[in-house]
Amino acid sequence: MRHLLPLSLVSLLSACTLPPLPPENPQMAWIDLYTQTGRLVMAERLDGKRLDDGRYFQVTPGPHTLLIRFDYEVTWGARWNDPQYRTCYMRVEYPDFKAGQRYRLEGWVLGISPEARLHDASGAIVGDDNQQSCLY
Repeated sequence: MRHLLPLSLVSLLSACTLPPLPPENPQMAWIDLYTQTGRLVMAERLDGKRLDDGRYFQVTPGPHTLLIRFDYEVTWGARWNDPQYRTCYMRVEYPDFKAGQRYRLEGWVLGISPEARLHDASGAIVGDDNQQSCLY
C-alpha cells in the first residue's frame, strides 16, 4: 500500500505537465518568451490569429506582428502591502524575421509601466512594443 501512494502521485503530476515544445523548424524563426520582472509572458496572437500554445512563436521569414500577454504585480501608495495584478497585451512588429534564427521577446516592467522588447540572437534590440492595452 505504501508503494501505491508515490506511484499514484507521480501519475497525477505527470497528467498536469505541458506537452513538449515542437522541434525547431530550420525554415522558420523561433521566438522565445522571457520575463524577470513579471509573473507571466505568453504568446497570444500571430498576425491577428490566436495561437494554440502560448509558450513560443515560430514564424516564417519576413514581417510579422506578435501579440503577447504580460501579467505582473503592481504595488503603490497606501496599498503597498496589498499588491494588485495587472494584465497587459502588447504588440510587437518586426519586418525581417530570418529563417533558422532564434529571437527572444522579453516582457518587463519598471514601476507600473510595462514594455516588451524583441532581441535577436546576438542580444541586440531589434523591436519593441508599439501598442499596449492593460487591464487591472
